[in-house]
Amino acid sequence: MDIRKSALIGRPHGEMFDLIEAAEDYPAFMPWCAGATVLERDANVVVARIQVDYRGARFAFTTRNAKRRPEWMAIALDEGPFERFEGEWRLTDLAPRGCRIDFALSYVFGGALLGRLAAPVFDAIADTMVDAFARRAELISPSVPGGMS
Repeated sequence: MDIRKSALIGRPHGEMFDLIEAAEDYPAFMPWCAGATVLERDANVVVARIQVDYRGARFAFTTRNAKRRPEWMAIALDEGPFERFEGEWRLTDLAPRGCRIDFALSYVFGGALLGRLAAPVFDAIADTMVDAFARRAELISPSVPGGMS
């Protein structure tokens, strides 16, 4: 499956990057995320283990994501039920209080049974990622008059 999404957000790109990079906060606003643990974090990489429990599908995966704050983060599978799992976040500064987010993800589940069970659920999850971060930004930071929301 290949997912590509873009959005204009009325928040600075650094703020949005920090929301995306903070995997430990995902359970607070992603209904599919049963748990998230950051295993490693420095200026160049974040490694996180994500637990999915949604609509009967339960599995976990670990990603090792190279990053250049606040413009870019790669998504790369370290461990999990995928045959392929790769993508990226690109954030473009548009104004002092606005940015463009571009999200791309390409994945294939390993194993026919897991693929049949989990793929439809994960397709729905991946398809709503950008929207989830946009909603989170609205909740934690009030809109700016004349912003790009």
